[in-house]
Amino acid sequence: MDLLEGVSVSAGSLKMSDVIAQPVLRRRASARGAILSTLFEWLCFGAASALLAALAGLLVSLLIGGWPALHKFGFSFLTVSTWNPVTDVYGAAGPIVGTLVTAGLALALALPIAGGVAFFLTELCPGPLRRPIGTAVELLAGIPSIVYGMWGLFVFAPLFAKYVQLPLMTAAKPGSLLDTLTTGIPNGSGILPASIILAIMILPFMAATLRDLLLTVPASVRESAYGLGATTMEVVLSVSLPYIRRGAIGAVMLGLGRALGETMAVTFIIGNSHGFPTSLFDSGSTIASTIANEFTEATSDMHLSALIALGLVLFVITFVVLGLARLLIGQQERRT
Repeated sequence: MDLLEGVSVSAGSLKMSDVIAQPVLRRRASARGAILSTLFEWLCFGAASALLAALAGLLVSLLIGGWPALHKFGFSFLTVSTWNPVTDVYGAAGPIVGTLVTAGLALALALPIAGGVAFFLTELCPGPLRRPIGTAVELLAGIPSIVYGMWGLFVFAPLFAKYVQLPLMTAAKPGSLLDTLTTGIPNGSGILPASIILAIMILPFMAATLRDLLLTVPASVRESAYGLGATTMEVVLSVSLPYIRRGAIGAVMLGLGRALGETMAVTFIIGNSHGFPTSLFDSGSTIASTIANEFTEATSDMHLSALIALGLVLFVITFVVLGLARLLIGQQERRT
């Protein structure tokens, strides 16, 4: 009995020592972890604060630089298309309309094709071809915009003028809707050619993003739909697309944001005319192309201020587009 009691007492003392030692070890480990956790939190806070500070600094710089033009011309700066550096009279309506029209047409042209490419790669493409085609799409998304611009000017524009503009302008009856839409100089430049170049640019980016989103759809979900007798189109429209709709909205808006801010490719082929475009073949300009063309040649303070004000307008347009995208995603989240 004495021996058993001694063993039990020693075992109890060991247990008590373990219980006493464990909180000490835990306190030491938690102290080290707390320091690292605090450091990590401050680093994350610093990164987020730096980003917000850069954004605020950009906005303040644009406001300060563009204030002289905004103060002089007022709201008419957004509604008048007159752009005359000789008399220092500036109106941003022409570039604003050109920016919105080219970006909208590019999105309308690119979205159906990008969706078709993404669905083909995930649902219909043979296994051996899936990786090469996917790699080719990703490579197209990484081509610099200057390359698209040079290709558009030297290759696409002559072919477009010869095989599209001239036949359509010849076939259009005077006074008809087709005649109104195709008036202009058949030189291969204008609103529609620039929109096509933009669509070619944003198409691989949107296709690659949509493909990656479609790959997140669980295979069991698609196989269940096929097992119930659904066709490929029904699976895509009723299962895959609703599953990724929030991410798809973000991908579309990112493509639209790139189209809104694209500079060099549009500058090469849009024609760079500051007036309102009256047809799809008419010359025009965008905010980015106007800034790229004239920033280094701005000789007066008012001219420079007008260009900076254009940059502020583009900033606001992009912010509104992203805000609308966030609103749409929020509505989808509430519905689900």
